[in-house]
Amino acid sequence: MQKLKVAANSGENQGFDFLQWWSDDPALQIVVKKLLAKFPQWGIACVDGVLVKWDE
Repeated sequence: MQKLKVAANSGENQGFDFLQWWSDDPALQIVVKKLLAKFPQWGIACVDGVLVKWDE
């Protein structure tokens, strides 16, 4: 959770695999979705509850 807070405050991308790991927890899915909305430059989106990279 601390890394998610750091990412939210700094804009530091923790990586696709890290964010995907957190998406398994329903409560943290909300936090991850907010991060992705706040930082679209990361190139990661949540589509139907699944994280995807834009370039794929």
